[in-house]
Amino acid sequence: MSNRQGGKMKPLKAPKKAKKEEDEDDKALKEKQKADALALAQAKERAKGGQLGAGLKKSGKK
Repeated sequence: MSNRQGGKMKPLKAPKKAKKEEDEDDKALKEKQKADALALAQAKERAKGGQLGAGLKKSGKK
């Protein structure tokens, strides 16, 4: 097997992280964040929907 000279060395594998148990506060926080993100996405969609095709009207005069 040839040595990798001049190239970037492959990083060693990182140790696996221990799984953290979620308590009720963490679950509630995640649910609140999901609800906030969903509400924000819906608000953006409603704001964007009203502006379709709306722009300055050009008059027929030259």
